[in-house]
Amino acid sequence: MGTANNGPHVRHGADGHHHIPASISGIFILCIGLNLLFVFIEAGVGFRTNSVSLLSDAGHNLSDVFSLLIALLAIRMAMVKASRKFTYGYRRMTVLASLANAVILLVAVGAIIIESISRLGSPETVSGAAISWTAGAGILINGFTAWLLMRDQDKDLNVKGAFLHMAMDTLVSAGVVVSGIVISLTGILWIDAAVSLAIAAVILVSTFNMLKESLFLSLDAVPESADLRMIEEGLSATAGLESWHHLHVWAISTTENAATVHLVLEDIGEMEQVKSAVRKLFRTAGVSHVTMECEIAGNPCGDSGCCR
Repeated sequence: MGTANNGPHVRHGADGHHHIPASISGIFILCIGLNLLFVFIEAGVGFRTNSVSLLSDAGHNLSDVFSLLIALLAIRMAMVKASRKFTYGYRRMTVLASLANAVILLVAVGAIIIESISRLGSPETVSGAAISWTAGAGILINGFTAWLLMRDQDKDLNVKGAFLHMAMDTLVSAGVVVSGIVISLTGILWIDAAVSLAIAAVILVSTFNMLKESLFLSLDAVPESADLRMIEEGLSATAGLESWHHLHVWAISTTENAATVHLVLEDIGEMEQVKSAVRKLFRTAGVSHVTMECEIAGNPCGDSGCCR
């Protein structure tokens, strides 16, 4: 069952973790600065030209700034060392931040939809040229931000969420450019509100998976990055194991997973070999922390037959 401890096992760092590069903090700060500057520019032009598509996109970009701030805070908190009170440190903050970001985006979508529907019934005069030029600047800023985040997006759910936001924003800005050109050429004013609704639809689609995964992680569901089927099949095929039970897999953070499992050994003498094989299996399946409890076949744990 393992050697008993008199206190919590506090980890201050271990091999096998998939940590986010320290440079990502600087990238996030740069992205926040660029996007906040663009929000002020886009909102100002939107108010001046009376464009709901620019205002809705500015609102979306502002929500992205808050999302980037929350993600940055979570990443910084995840770097804080563990303590006797928080034996996993503050890594769970990354999951909560991902969930908060998804909720923020949904609130932004609701505001965009309400205003767009209102404008569809009574479209107002807007400047197609101003819309196109401003959204064109958005393509450059959002595209550059997405490029900065792209390299590390597979290492953390928060970074992935930020990357998806920026990539979607680039596409949305392209759509706004098109709407501005159409308005300039045809004078069809309701295009402005229609594009805003399209923006809302894009945000909903891009947000759904992140919302689902972050909600599941907050409920200790098996993370998508952990291959449960591989673990189950691997345990059943491990030499020296008579059977296994009480398998649980959950997320410590958006980059690290943990698991516990009870192993029923055929022979006590093979315990170390079996444990080594099981650790390797879990690492391969995307789980960096695994706690194993062993027992001998025919002698349940709690008896003198438990592994120690």
